[in-house]
Amino acid sequence: MKIVCSKSDLVSSISIVSKAVSSNKTSMSILECILIEVSNGIIKFTANDKELGIETRVTGKIEENGVVALDANIFGNVIRNLPDGDITIKTDSSYKTSITCMKAKFDLPGRSGEDFSNLPKVEKNDSITISQYTLKEVIRQTIFAISSNDNNKLLTGELFDIKGDKMRVVALDGHRVAIRNIELRQSYDDKKVVIPGKTLNEISKILSGEIEKEVNIYFMANHIVFEFDQTVIVSRIIEGEFFDVDKMLKDSYVTKIDINKKSLQETIERAILLIKDNDKKPVVIGINDTTMEFKIKSTIGSMDEFVDMEKTGEDIVIGFNPKFVLEALRVIDDEKINIYMLDSRAPAFIKDDAGKYIYVILPINFNTV
Repeated sequence: MKIVCSKSDLVSSISIVSKAVSSNKTSMSILECILIEVSNGIIKFTANDKELGIETRVTGKIEENGVVALDANIFGNVIRNLPDGDITIKTDSSYKTSITCMKAKFDLPGRSGEDFSNLPKVEKNDSITISQYTLKEVIRQTIFAISSNDNNKLLTGELFDIKGDKMRVVALDGHRVAIRNIELRQSYDDKKVVIPGKTLNEISKILSGEIEKEVNIYFMANHIVFEFDQTVIVSRIIEGEFFDVDKMLKDSYVTKIDINKKSLQETIERAILLIKDNDKKPVVIGINDTTMEFKIKSTIGSMDEFVDMEKTGEDIVIGFNPKFVLEALRVIDDEKINIYMLDSRAPAFIKDDAGKYIYVILPINFNTV
């Protein structure tokens, strides 16, 4: 095998596929490799940790076809530290790989790639198409609410629920729920699938986020495939019945708040200054006719601040984990937001009139501070 590629193209391609390289030491060292395949006029880099697989096409000049597997960490570090310019990668019959650029030359041991886990063949008979911008935004506005606890695998992923020309994306961790509703460009067959949060995080990093660029999403029995630009991402889905969030989405409320999002966000950010890591101290919010009073008291200090707002309904005092409120506020782009509450023990809802987003936050017990 012999190819010549620019450093920038190699760095970009290695960065993409490295997201699927196994980060845990394993007896299958091949999972720590990037597979380079050169054939039929195409250069492909592939990585696969058996849960997530990524394949991307690389721009370059092909002088000789071939296949080699290289340790991803070493290969990536070498390429990133070479001078800017064209890089030649050449392998011999024993898979010894030479990498040269200007006056620099590295020789690395390679492997045949026979033990490499190829990506499953993509079935393209069940798919949807959305813009890269939409997918990137949907992930950004929901991913913070997934669970980091593997005790319930379903909560470490997000539900993609498609009905006709509507798609609902749901993330929850037992303390809050994030929901984004989007309108698709055409109608599709109904389907539900839970996609691992790790997969969505990595996809979000790779997507350019341009409105005019599209992502094709293919649904298979045990996998989901994202295809865009020169990249294919294949992920296992999480099996099981996702929580029925409709049971929580009630229209009844006794208190509605209209408030400037920036003012509320800045107040919560100040409150968090008094909370140590892993401290579950609540911020207590007292809602009166025209103001919300925020109180917090911790071992670091105390805070008492008022924020102007418009209220419909009854006065209420309620406590929240301020981190959960803040994470929702940070992904909402509206200048003003609406908050709906039933009582001090029921979940609060932050949602827009058009129903594009809903953030549900469970209150926590509090003592008068």
